Amino acid sequence: MGRTPVTTPESLSFRSDVTVELVKSSASDADVLFAARVSTAGEQSLDELKKDPERSKGLINYLMRDRHGSPFEHNSMTFFISAPIFVFREFMRHRVGWSYNEESGRYRELEPVFYVPDASRKLVQQGRPGKYVFVEGTPAQHEAVRGTLEESYEQAYAAYQKLLAEGVAREVARSVLPVGLFSSMYATCNARSLMHFLGLRTQHELAKVPSFPQREIEMVGERMEAEWAKLMPLTYVAFNANGRVAP
Repeated sequence: MGRTPVTTPESLSFRSDVTVELVKSSASDADVLFAARVSTAGEQSLDELKKDPERSKGLINYLMRDRHGSPFEHNSMTFFISAPIFVFREFMRHRVGWSYNEESGRYRELEPVFYVPDASRKLVQQGRPGKYVFVEGTPAQHEAVRGTLEESYEQAYAAYQKLLAEGVAREVARSVLPVGLFSSMYATCNARSLMHFLGLRTQHELAKVPSFPQREIEMVGERMEAEWAKLMPLTYVAFNANGRVAP
């Protein structure tokens, strides 16, 4: 016998936020300095681990400014991220210096948590590709988005539950689910790869090169940036001071 569907519309959950948690890190400004100084000091570069990085913030800025990037790779940060699937599909365009492990719809029944943007999300695109802006939506448009998405999500998850009840494998049944479904993953990177990500996936007044990220992945980037800034404050200052361009 197949399983009995138990999900009702009331049991679905709708979210407009994302979650980013720093779960593990080995990252400090000193990591940049010992890696940089090995070229001239050899084994004596290990002394940087015992010194205050503040005394060498000029070197960090020089490395950032002149784009000597490899010293910024000798560190690691692992984030646990919960976001809509469409965010992760954009995220995984970033391959160099990143490692990912995402929850699997083959091996677990996916939870009914779906993305619905809140009233702060700009809804209307104006202009042609490569030269467009997003502007505020009307109350009627926001209500249309909310109502349509929630109705669609309810139908899709009911279809998913029906297929599971018929004994269909999870890896097949998941095909009916939309990209607005929330997923979760671990993402591990170093500071250099994170800076490249931030340069493309966030808008910032100090950026030399403009970026036009989708708002939902920018929300993830902003939360990752806040955690990284606390771990490597001198590197973070140099990143901003030099136009937020990855070295």
